[in-house]
Amino acid sequence: MKTRVIVYTGKGGVGKTSAAAASAILCAERGLRTLVLSTDTAHSLGDAFDRRVGGGPTAIAKNLWAQETDAYEAIRASWGAIQEYFAQVFQWRGLDEVRAEEMTIIPGLDEIASLLQIVDHVDGERYDVVIVDAAPSGETIRLLSLPEAARWWLDRVLPIQRRATQVARPIMRRMTNMPMPEDAFFRSGEDLFKKLDRMHQLLSDASRTSLRIVLNLEKMVIAEALRSFTYFHLFGYLTDLVICNRVLPDAAGPYFKAWQASQRRYLPQVEESFAPVPVRQVPFLRSEVVGIDTLRALGTELFGKDDPTAFYYSGRPYRVERDNGGFALTLELPFITKGDVDIRRSREELMLQVGSWRRNLILPRVLVDVPAREAKLRDGVLRVYFASARKS
Repeated sequence: MKTRVIVYTGKGGVGKTSAAAASAILCAERGLRTLVLSTDTAHSLGDAFDRRVGGGPTAIAKNLWAQETDAYEAIRASWGAIQEYFAQVFQWRGLDEVRAEEMTIIPGLDEIASLLQIVDHVDGERYDVVIVDAAPSGETIRLLSLPEAARWWLDRVLPIQRRATQVARPIMRRMTNMPMPEDAFFRSGEDLFKKLDRMHQLLSDASRTSLRIVLNLEKMVIAEALRSFTYFHLFGYLTDLVICNRVLPDAAGPYFKAWQASQRRYLPQVEESFAPVPVRQVPFLRSEVVGIDTLRALGTELFGKDDPTAFYYSGRPYRVERDNGGFALTLELPFITKGDVDIRRSREELMLQVGSWRRNLILPRVLVDVPAREAKLRDGVLRVYFASARKS
């Protein structure tokens, strides 16, 4: 049995940690050995479970473990030899040892090292399910795009640099006392890039991994969720579920009337924009979501009797491809066979309407300044053609 991997992400504060922890409890109670792993540097899993969670897997309940990744330990494990070399260079340039050590921590490295823990746990085959409480969606997009660059560096740049250094090292040692990278430096870099590539293989494997976007029914939150949705699909990651958290029930009372009206206005937009990916609603619970019992209640509201490890969607809602010097955006609309296509545009947002069907898309950066030429609907497939980028 393949280890199932489920990644929960969303804008900070929307409740993704609670959703991840609640899902993990339901999985464990189904008899699945489950690890819920926080890769967010602002850990809050321990707060959600109301108990201390360590840097390694910590037993929470039967079949359930939680881990708040120790970023510094993870960095040492994946970056050690590289970090040591750069520290030597900074000290050679006159920095003291403490400042040199701090300078070797590249921004975002702690999140990368934490995310690589997924590879260790999946390949270790100790768990049936690994649930990831990921960094806020903006950070997650950046980190999930990294393996593509890493593969290019591993295939093309690293071998050349390694050979060049082997030739230059004896000469440079006679000319300067500047530290030169040893073979351990390149081996460490090669191992790191291979691990990043393995991470991409795991997370883009739609037979085992899916991402779930948690959001609140608020304008800025929805906009970021749509942007994340676009980039996850462009990088080949499957989104199988969207979760609207903290939806106010009718019993909320007159004080929340304006909030309820706002949420009801945004909900159809969310359902249209993320279709055909299913959207589930979770009500605003009566009490703070802390501890096993309230997390279980949240999980029950979210999944009912459904299996939290199921794939709720398995397709690609849309894709962007090169087309005759321009681009084509393709959407599958199996239930719509004919109708005039209305296109409206607001820079990065594309609004499409065919009959009663509507869809708002956040365009990738490559299409932001490219005009849409035409749209064609044929055999349940809608294609929007974009002109080639204009030269300045």
